[in-house]
Amino acid sequence: MSVKVHHLNCGSMCPGCQRLISGRGSWTVPGELVSHCLLIETSESLILVDTGLGLADIHDPVRRLGRGFLSLLRPRLSIEEAAISQVRGLGYDPRDVRHIVPTHLDLDHAGGLSDFPWADVHVFGPELRAATNPSLLDRQRYRPLQFGHQPRWVEHQVQGDQWLGFESIRAIPGLSADVLIVPLVGHTRGHSGVAVQENGKWLLHCGDAYFHRSQVDRPDEMPVGLRVFEAMVQTRRKPRLENQRRLLELAHQRREQVELFCAHDPEEFARYRHG
Repeated sequence: MSVKVHHLNCGSMCPGCQRLISGRGSWTVPGELVSHCLLIETSESLILVDTGLGLADIHDPVRRLGRGFLSLLRPRLSIEEAAISQVRGLGYDPRDVRHIVPTHLDLDHAGGLSDFPWADVHVFGPELRAATNPSLLDRQRYRPLQFGHQPRWVEHQVQGDQWLGFESIRAIPGLSADVLIVPLVGHTRGHSGVAVQENGKWLLHCGDAYFHRSQVDRPDEMPVGLRVFEAMVQTRRKPRLENQRRLLELAHQRREQVELFCAHDPEEFARYRHG
């Protein structure tokens, strides 16, 4: 059965300067990043891929997000951008969001979990363990308050299924929609992409496996600010670079079968939001 995919920006951010973030523009104007999330409509329920920033993050940003995140990435903290607000705006009942599939559990991807406490949250096992028992360093990226509502975790492990040459996990068995977790470790210990099939073609939400569209097209054009930031927040460098190489190959060799996009590139988001 076919599904319908809605593309949502659930957390605009305005870091640094435009030239460093986009590779062009002004040195004095802030850059622009989005939090590209998906709302998948199936005959059985609604599924969210990533949640961006939630209502509690917007109302209590210092405690929920931390001063470091706020000063570095300068989120807009818009109630209208929260996933639950956009679900309502599309005419859906938020209670119909019964499944959430995060690419990973960083604070800018998992903040909206608490707005859907009834939903099953499908997570790759290594990511769940890292987020719920974080190292001293990882405590900057995983925020305990965002998990304080005790999410309905559903832990998944790789079971040997293949998807276009990648390991994959069928995230939600029993649903008509093909929604797959595709491990893309590197940015975090259990980082994954999420693939969904719409109108006979696969969409692969790559999360933070890459940060800028050039990385799956012309990697030498990567903006220097994002390149530095990407290296700063990586957990495992070698697998991150290897997965980027594989995604570059996928984008070029399977372009008739799959479209790739990441979590934070505003031009990629606009391609779907307005396309």
